[in-house]
Amino acid sequence: MSQKIIDVHAHIYPDAIASKAVASIGNFYDIHTDYKDGTVDALTAICLAAGVDKVVVHGVATTAKQVESVNNFIADTADQNPLLIPFGTLHPDMTKEELSAEYARMKSRGIRGIKLHPDFQKFAANGKEAFKILSCLDGELPVMLHTGDKRYNFSNPKRIISLAKSFPAIKFIAAHFGGYSEWEYAEDYKEVSNVYFDTSSSLAFLDPERARQMIAFLGEDRFMFGSDFPMWSAADEKERIKKLGLSQETLEKIYYQNAAKFLNIQE
Repeated sequence: MSQKIIDVHAHIYPDAIASKAVASIGNFYDIHTDYKDGTVDALTAICLAAGVDKVVVHGVATTAKQVESVNNFIADTADQNPLLIPFGTLHPDMTKEELSAEYARMKSRGIRGIKLHPDFQKFAANGKEAFKILSCLDGELPVMLHTGDKRYNFSNPKRIISLAKSFPAIKFIAAHFGGYSEWEYAEDYKEVSNVYFDTSSSLAFLDPERARQMIAFLGEDRFMFGSDFPMWSAADEKERIKKLGLSQETLEKIYYQNAAKFLNIQE
């Protein structure tokens, strides 16, 4: 029986800047993989080869001026490729009026969620900038947050938990098992029910037993498959998940069912 798969965490870039963007991200994290092509064509080929049915594509603006063009690129590209589910972006330097207007425009373009990256965008995940952004949202679109990096203090899991408590009507995805390189705080997510997790950029570093324990403790209904392309590929992450020794029922939830429910995807 073939396994249906939704990849909830991938990035794409316009062809003209894709290789430069991939190199920049690799330098930021000091992680350099074999995937140098961050174009939609490269992602599509990798997903089809790995049996991925849908993939959520993200754009992140590093300045307020980039927001509209990033969202247009994500929406336009998804309009042309049925494999893709678009998540757009907002930026803390936007005014509340600009945030509200862009949020409405994103929904009109069919964008299905918002990606924020506190480390790239330089704001505390539970600070005044985050509150300004989220206060302009109506809870209709979920928000994915890059979570955890010991080098900074913008996206510490404790900040994500605090934010989720302040905005209980919004559904969040705390990327990277809820705490890339700061998983020691993961147990505290038990306090909040509106935070979910993806498996991206984690299983290369997490001990399999630790990963199994986190899934069991936080709940298998809260985890969704993610690759973080072009850092990794769906095939890479499938191999890492295979090593966890999870039951078929749990795998079906992580690979497809949880994300389908979270994103309201009708089979």
